[in-house]
Amino acid sequence: MRTLVQDFRFGLRMLVRNPGLAAVAMLALALGIGANTAIFSVVNSVLLRPLPYPEPNRLISVYYNTRDFSYSSVSYPNLLDWRRENHSFSNLAGYRGDDVILTGAGQPEHLSCEYVTAAFFSVLGVTPRLGRDFLAQEDQKGSGGAVILRYGFWQRHFGGDPRILGKALTLNGRSFAVVGVLPSDFRFRHFADVYIPISQWSSVELEERENHPGLYCVGRLKAGVTMAAAKAEMSSIASELGKLYPKSNAGRGITLVVMKDDVVGGIRNTLLLLLGAVACVLIIACANVANLLLARSAARKREFAIRAALGAGRKRVVRQLLTESVLLGLGGGALGVLLAYWGTRLVLAAMPDTLPRSEEIGIDGHVLLFTLGISILTGVLFGLAPAFKGARMSLQESLREGARGSGGGRHRVEGAFVVVEMALAVILLVGAGLLMQSIWRLWRVDTGFTTSHLLTAEVALSPTVMSSASSVRMAFRQMLARVSGIPGVRSAAITSLIPLGDSDSEIGFWPGTGPQPPEDQVHETLNFIVTPDYLQVMGIPLLKGRFITEQDTTASPTVAVVDEVFAQHYFPNQDPLGKQFSLMVLGPVQIVGVVGHVKHWGLDADDTAKIREEMYFPFTQIPDKFMSEIQVGAKLMVRTGPEPLSVVSAVRTQVAGPTDDQPIYSVRTMEQIISGSLAERRFTMLLLIIFASTALALAGVGIYGVMSYAVSRRTHELGVRFALGASRQTVLGLVLGEGMMLAGSGTILGLLGALALTRFMASLLYGVRPADPWTLMAVSLLLGAIAFVSCCVPAWRAARVDPMVALRYE
Repeated sequence: MRTLVQDFRFGLRMLVRNPGLAAVAMLALALGIGANTAIFSVVNSVLLRPLPYPEPNRLISVYYNTRDFSYSSVSYPNLLDWRRENHSFSNLAGYRGDDVILTGAGQPEHLSCEYVTAAFFSVLGVTPRLGRDFLAQEDQKGSGGAVILRYGFWQRHFGGDPRILGKALTLNGRSFAVVGVLPSDFRFRHFADVYIPISQWSSVELEERENHPGLYCVGRLKAGVTMAAAKAEMSSIASELGKLYPKSNAGRGITLVVMKDDVVGGIRNTLLLLLGAVACVLIIACANVANLLLARSAARKREFAIRAALGAGRKRVVRQLLTESVLLGLGGGALGVLLAYWGTRLVLAAMPDTLPRSEEIGIDGHVLLFTLGISILTGVLFGLAPAFKGARMSLQESLREGARGSGGGRHRVEGAFVVVEMALAVILLVGAGLLMQSIWRLWRVDTGFTTSHLLTAEVALSPTVMSSASSVRMAFRQMLARVSGIPGVRSAAITSLIPLGDSDSEIGFWPGTGPQPPEDQVHETLNFIVTPDYLQVMGIPLLKGRFITEQDTTASPTVAVVDEVFAQHYFPNQDPLGKQFSLMVLGPVQIVGVVGHVKHWGLDADDTAKIREEMYFPFTQIPDKFMSEIQVGAKLMVRTGPEPLSVVSAVRTQVAGPTDDQPIYSVRTMEQIISGSLAERRFTMLLLIIFASTALALAGVGIYGVMSYAVSRRTHELGVRFALGASRQTVLGLVLGEGMMLAGSGTILGLLGALALTRFMASLLYGVRPADPWTLMAVSLLLGAIAFVSCCVPAWRAARVDPMVALRYE
């Protein structure tokens, strides 16, 4: 330990005596370690940290799987059957996200809501911070309303008042008594302000087995039950239900997935890609610092020789040099933590809103331990080559060279580091270039409608108009008339779905007007419930027939408009106008028009979606029994002349109406929605560009440093060349050629690595192959230009060597 302390003290003195070298080395390492720490903090929180529930690995997401979807929502009657028949789970719970409007306390306020079964919180293992959990009788239709509040909503809206229990909240016009407040650290998949027993959801869809109203299921496995056994039992139950209820359940299987994998599975590959990218940046930084220390160790030949002459063994020299490099690593790590704190904030600001568990991201003890470990590891890694080179120096040769000055010689190790730096920079630049091309191509995709000057919002009706279906229809009609009259508004419409948004709605159908066949023979189509002006508002082309009109009412024959994909799929080489098909629950409809296809599933994913067919159903023909379900969450689409956000205030006023209790929320332009659909790609591209730029700069500095060092070490050789008649152009070409040879070798190696590794990015690319020749060519030219500029200064300095001064070293 005494010797180790001596090594650390001597290492600190050496760093203090060489502040320039120490500063440059620590800054390079801080960039690499800081980037790794920032990305690891995201990976740790999202992928590695367990979910914040007791025994989280026993929490299982349970889905139906169908012909078209592996992860399908379930019907409430099926959920009840699963819970009653299974023996693998201690309990099963259901949940469904929705919106509610809080009234009775000033202006109406939109709240996010989670309708849950009574066992929901007990399945998760969560106990309310204040009050109690739901009682079983509160999850029965007709029982008194109960609500549990999220901690943040309780603090924001009620100031954390502990007397909140028992108080009544008016949600969607109904009274709910507060029975509990959740813990401050409670997190679930959705940020709901309030939780309500699902039986209090006033929807006829909840009662019908054929309907799958966005209800999802989570269960807790019993101790000792394996996933395989649970899947086998649940599949058997699903098979029996398929026999009992063929119309709704035939052909449906079961998908079980550990809840954590279900939550983070979609982002896993992207985060691992970014972690690999920052690892490349760190390796480049290590190679740079290793070259700095190699140059420094060459200048310390005489010191090492004297130490050896005084009895120091090679192991002691290696340990001393490794100690110095570890000190540099720890210094870079300390700076890296500061950069990571700042960088993590930037990453969180740039992250897509859909990133799971983003609220848990931060620099904690695990991240700091990771930073400490990576600091020591990098210190050892970049210190190995200089340490062993210093230990292998010949005593007599070092003393002789120390007497006469610097000597020549090849520098294969330094050159190898430069090749590695260039290769890794190529890989990062290729990845960033491919993503840039993908996003550029996606922005040019035809969406099927006019995206500019289009405002979207969700609206809620006043509870006072919910007394009858006719009053609901009248309220929407009057709302659209007021909004359409706003100066600058060209047209307005109501729809159930926003294209490229974050929701979807399918409805089952079958050809003709016969009885409903078994579930596995029923087709599905995207279902847009719209008002007559929707086509005009969206700018969707009408290809055949007519669109929905005000004359399509519940008193007239039921009609539908389909898109061209629907027509081509189900009526190939036929005129679809006048054809009939039957909708589940709604009955027979007749096709009266064909419109262009809209890319609802995403700019890149729509072409490969399993359900692409689209149907437009008249809002005016919704059966009376379903009208109460659109009190909250109908989508308002507004086509404007001026910039869309400029009319938001006027739209808000006109939607509120004379009663001033009809709010709008989730206000976005269509450009914002499209931008949001590209958020994950743009986030990945942005970080890759930052990492690639850092790698490019470090690689440029690396090749400059190696060539400068090589020129300084070859001063004598260059003097001899000039004395023997070499021209300045010859020496200039010699140095440039050696530098470009290193850059070329690194570029070739990097291109081969990019061809192998960018295949893992295929899911993030659109319209461009991982081996895109234009991207590879552009990156090669860029690296070549950077390398040429980096080599020019050392080459120019070599060409200006004075032979008399150079030979005087002898």
